[in-house]
Amino acid sequence: MLTIEQMSSLKGKKIYVRVDFNVPQKGGVIRDDNRIRAALPTLKYLVEHGARLVVMSHLGKIKWKEPDPAKIEEMKAANNLECAAIRLGELLPETKVYFSKDNRGEELKKAVEGLKDGEILVAQNTRYQKGEEKNDPELAKEWASLVDGFVMDAFGSAHRAHASTVGVPELLKAEGKEVALGYLMLKEVENLSKCVEPKEEDRPYVAILGGFKVSDKIKVIDSLLKKCDYVIIGGAMAYTFKKAMGMNIGSSPCEYDQLEYARTCLREANGRILLPVDAVVTDSFEPVEGRKILTVDTIIEKGGKIPEGFEGCDIGPKTREFYKEIISKARLVFWNGPMGVFEQDAFQEGTKAICEAIRGLKGKAFTVCGGGDSASAVKQFGYKADFSHVSTGGGASLEMIENDGHLPGVDVLK
Repeated sequence: MLTIEQMSSLKGKKIYVRVDFNVPQKGGVIRDDNRIRAALPTLKYLVEHGARLVVMSHLGKIKWKEPDPAKIEEMKAANNLECAAIRLGELLPETKVYFSKDNRGEELKKAVEGLKDGEILVAQNTRYQKGEEKNDPELAKEWASLVDGFVMDAFGSAHRAHASTVGVPELLKAEGKEVALGYLMLKEVENLSKCVEPKEEDRPYVAILGGFKVSDKIKVIDSLLKKCDYVIIGGAMAYTFKKAMGMNIGSSPCEYDQLEYARTCLREANGRILLPVDAVVTDSFEPVEGRKILTVDTIIEKGGKIPEGFEGCDIGPKTREFYKEIISKARLVFWNGPMGVFEQDAFQEGTKAICEAIRGLKGKAFTVCGGGDSASAVKQFGYKADFSHVSTGGGASLEMIENDGHLPGVDVLK
């Protein structure tokens, strides 16, 4: 794959840059600009080499199946990308950054044609176009006609075969124009590839999976079991496995339609799937006055069970030590999904324990946080610098693991 540094002379060329500016915001007020900052190295390089940038990104969701046109317009207004363009301009004070309220048609074309070397035009949210998520060929053709090349720097969208991520580069490649990886994409692909194809010196390879649903992670569990020495399970999904083993899990979340899969998985893993041995449980998920929080044994052979009316919200102290011991021997770690409801103070210790264990590996192992809620927790608790790599794409990182390194937004660049 071509990288931006390998592209031929950029001066005066119009370059379509697909970024991930899907930032948390409300009413145009951005709560976290990390995704905009993550794109800066690529944008700065292109600007410094005289390219004229047409920057595109999605923001939020537009539910086109909504029958009421007024509600669609409300969704558009709530996901206006102009706030990201304004913030980008603040982060690049010496660069002219414009915003186009149109992302299709004559006004956009005029705005692109009016760009000078080293200037940036941020176009409106790609999802304002109904054909974006369907990879509509006419939409992709119109966008591709505006530019001389393409740079993909939106890893968080690389698992989506949309017009802006796949349709445009396909057309440009067919015309003999250059398509390349930006710095962020290059970093993501290189670092996650280590988790996709582990070497012997990377063993023991430990994967840590949390989150709510087993069904969301069936493919990644299957894939990791082929690659890893151990797969540690935490979060709500652990209780589906515990139920499959015959444990009384009280009111804990359980996917009953996944019990057979969980049994098969445990049998075929032959001891390589590790489950919590104790749990922190509560009789009220909401932090109301007077709620009870207990630590209970979950080892089935010892009669461990969760009382009726209680649900598991974090791994317990014995499990924290058990998992930390396994992690301490690792030479490669992939983590996706918190160990509990880390948003509440009472249920943060399990996720913090994983962070602490990985901090202990600094300089000894290659450690990857696979984005999503686990990345939020890592940042919130101040452990980001202790990881070898923290991914910007939760869904994309999981799909890259599932599909042995293949993603639509990556493969199209090959």
